[in-house]
Amino acid sequence: MVRKPAKMYRNLAKTAYTRREYMGGVPGSKIVQFDMGNLTQDFPVELSIVVEEACQIRHTALEAARISINRQLIKRVGRANYHFKLRTYPHHVLRENKQATGAGADRVSEGMRLSFGKAVGTAARVRPGQKVFSVWVNPQHAERAKAALQRGIYKLPTPARIVEEQVAAA
Repeated sequence: MVRKPAKMYRNLAKTAYTRREYMGGVPGSKIVQFDMGNLTQDFPVELSIVVEEACQIRHTALEAARISINRQLIKRVGRANYHFKLRTYPHHVLRENKQATGAGADRVSEGMRLSFGKAVGTAARVRPGQKVFSVWVNPQHAERAKAALQRGIYKLPTPARIVEEQVAAA
């Protein structure tokens, strides 16, 4: 199977399709972890990646961004000095109608109009202003965490920004 570029799946063209029980062979999500770092300690500063446009983010892009951010956080901040969380889950099943390619393919396969297609992956549907990733750190590590999050934004198919918030002490 040829991997299609992310721009083919980015737009919200059709209604969400999440009913896996009616589809055979939905590929599993590539996302390995949703919570990383120090999960027991409370940190006063929250940094989040917030998307600016409604789109679909494939599970492969979410995992690539997660790996990049987490690796930078471990290297620059230290494993015990942050709590990192992926806040979206790829529920939407992406489908594709396979077409014949190569010489003479235009005569062989006319294609079927409005065909259902086979499941090729999953994607998270996000809306503007939604948080995708969040990192909780101490104030002295905030700038390093921002730099790590900036690396992750490059892996996402939509414009995004980093928002900083102070967490209220309980």
